[in-house]
Amino acid sequence: MKLDPNFWKTKRVLVTGHTGFKGSWLSYWLKQLGANVIGFSLEPNSNPSLFEALELGKIIDHKIGDIRHSEKLQNFIYEIKPDVVFHLAAQPIVSAGYEDPSGTFNTNVMGVVNLLEAFRGSNRPIPILIVSSDKCYLNYDTGKSFNTGDPLGGHDPYSASKAGTEIVVGAYQASFFNKPDGPRLASARAGNVIGGGDWSKDRLVPDAVRAFNQGTPVEIRNPNATRPWQHVIEPIYGYLILIQYLAQSQKFAKPWNFGPNLENTLNVEEVCKQIVHYWQNDAKFKLSAQKQSWKEAKALALDVTETSKNLQFESVLGPAETFEWTVDWYRNYYQNQNVSNVRRLCDAQIFEYISRQKSKIINA
Repeated sequence: MKLDPNFWKTKRVLVTGHTGFKGSWLSYWLKQLGANVIGFSLEPNSNPSLFEALELGKIIDHKIGDIRHSEKLQNFIYEIKPDVVFHLAAQPIVSAGYEDPSGTFNTNVMGVVNLLEAFRGSNRPIPILIVSSDKCYLNYDTGKSFNTGDPLGGHDPYSASKAGTEIVVGAYQASFFNKPDGPRLASARAGNVIGGGDWSKDRLVPDAVRAFNQGTPVEIRNPNATRPWQHVIEPIYGYLILIQYLAQSQKFAKPWNFGPNLENTLNVEEVCKQIVHYWQNDAKFKLSAQKQSWKEAKALALDVTETSKNLQFESVLGPAETFEWTVDWYRNYYQNQNVSNVRRLCDAQIFEYISRQKSKIINA
């Protein structure tokens, strides 16, 4: 299936977490597709932020709110009556999970419960996508690629909270959202997402960009840790396609993996070499002398066979393009931070990506 602007035109689309990195990209893209985008989120968690750089507050409807406040969230949803829901609001950082485990579980588990409760009595076939994480899988660092049938779990608060997210979604699917005329609920487990506009803390690419822009080397903690790196546009395109399928049939109401091709599963040192190569200007990285105070998995990889087969969705950006697009966005941003330039950067990459997906479909 290809991306269909006619499907999205004039639809009332709720995006929770719209002020975040991925939520901002998604909200901006939906607006370009002609959707009526309505956001519900906390204030941006970084400065700068993509939400503010794009001045999204001027082109979409948005409300600042906390998904942990069930009554306020549910009243907001009853008021706006969305046609489509993307739930991205979450605590997304592994290190922050150690700092505030209670807040992490409240946001990532009870936040989902609060959202789904608003739709439990609905008799409308509303597509609802809960955006989760590849860290929801019980990972013993064997190097295997996880598929959606593998056990859920986590050895740290963040990963465990994402397993909890998926357990909640599965329970609501089986108990409440299993009727043909009711809401259609799916989850998306995505690999490590990078791209222009992410300034979150304790993430490799934002840390590197901050360091390089200041003319200092980036310090890396786990050079041999491997992750399935993908450009932010890749999974978002997959989410849009999945919603279109969900709108057609309840059979797509299930968990899905969204990850890159195997060649994009690189370790941290390899990623740094890619970023240094494209940034140039004497960019460097070095091993941090400070021992990391939190534990995280050494290896992560996703099996996307089912997604490719049943959604006809595959990545089209290799590792070189993934990092080149990312670095190019940041370099251009720091040269000209005017909103028109930031929107132009996003427009250009979205347009090029859609062209590549269309070409792939035609050549298939």
